[in-house]
Amino acid sequence: MLFEVYSFRLSLLLALTAAALAAQMHPLQALVEAARTRSQELKRLIAEGPVGLQGRDGAAVWGSDFLFLVESSAPASVSIDQQPALPMMRVPDSNYWYRLMTLRLGTTHNYRYLAGDKQIGVYDVAGYGPDSYPQTGVAKGTLSAMKVHESKVYPGMKANYWVYVNAGADVRNGAPLMVWQDGQDIALKQDSVRLRLQTVTDNLVHRKLIPPMVHVLVQPGSGGEAEGNRMRSIQYDTVSDRYGRYLLEEILPEVEKSYKLRKDAYSRAISGASSGAIAAMNVAWYHTAQFSRVLSHIGSYTALQWKPGLEGGYVVSHKVRREQRKNIRVWLSDGSDDIENFAGSWPLNNIELANALKMKGYDFHFRFGVGSHAIAQGALDLPESLAWLWRDYDPAKTEQTYEMEETERVKPLFRVGIVNRDAW
Repeated sequence: MLFEVYSFRLSLLLALTAAALAAQMHPLQALVEAARTRSQELKRLIAEGPVGLQGRDGAAVWGSDFLFLVESSAPASVSIDQQPALPMMRVPDSNYWYRLMTLRLGTTHNYRYLAGDKQIGVYDVAGYGPDSYPQTGVAKGTLSAMKVHESKVYPGMKANYWVYVNAGADVRNGAPLMVWQDGQDIALKQDSVRLRLQTVTDNLVHRKLIPPMVHVLVQPGSGGEAEGNRMRSIQYDTVSDRYGRYLLEEILPEVEKSYKLRKDAYSRAISGASSGAIAAMNVAWYHTAQFSRVLSHIGSYTALQWKPGLEGGYVVSHKVRREQRKNIRVWLSDGSDDIENFAGSWPLNNIELANALKMKGYDFHFRFGVGSHAIAQGALDLPESLAWLWRDYDPAKTEQTYEMEETERVKPLFRVGIVNRDAW
């Protein structure tokens, strides 16, 4: 009896100690460690964690450990980088399946989940570098509560937004600004399996590679004129000045009630992925006096909002080629396995835009990998792309004429080739 009591107390002590250690860990690290040790906490950590269980964002990465997770009523397996599928282990008393692997860093990895022969999810994941992890001695920024805005530019539409402020940002006299589309993926725990923007920007501020700034994280709206009340494509994919007016006339004035922002375009950047990327490009194009830095990941420069009398996003590259050169700096990224569908070709249209920027002498950088329509390449590149976008920033200045880097100037135009069939 005494032995049983002692064993119970020891087990309880060990469980409490493990829980205390887990509480001190980053949530992703705790999740990976629970999988490594087959902890009884694994089921709870999966259920409460940020990992998507239907394939998208279905991996947790901590260092070189990649934890792949999916939900399935049937036994599941995972194929990594087009290799043969490997069996996954079931979490007891659940439909969660997992496999912990060690993979190469500094690149992206494609994964495919299967239940039997049926594909149940596919996406890409980044092998993050050190700037995408919390660092000792780095001051953390602060995230606001969610705000709700009712629009007049888009009548009947409501949208959520958050504000993330890096430590040291001068919000009394005026701080640099960066606006991010699809802010719900950055403000909430999903950020840890995607961009890791909060961690990355804090690290880069600490290293003095970017200025401390105010990040406005804007979610697409609902309600209004869209079928099904989902306004994302109307807001983001329409080639016009409307979305920029929405930000400048409605969202940013609300933000400025709490945080003073710099007005000069030199101190303002805007970013997005997919349709959010073309939205960012449109804002800078139509409102160059307010935004001059653009970060575009897997941009949807296609015909998603095309209709008779309304041009689609494919026209952006032609506007760059034909219209007067504007004073903007642009980082583009895409991958050869991005989408081909009724609206167009994501890879080809990103290459079209890169060549247009090249021909007109813009200060731009184009990162073209092999990834699919996923944020993984953008997440992997985020420390580098932000440092490049904000390079040489001087808070004493209010303007700069952007010029193409000499390393880019001497390079040729981008060319494409057929790689998956005979060319003749």
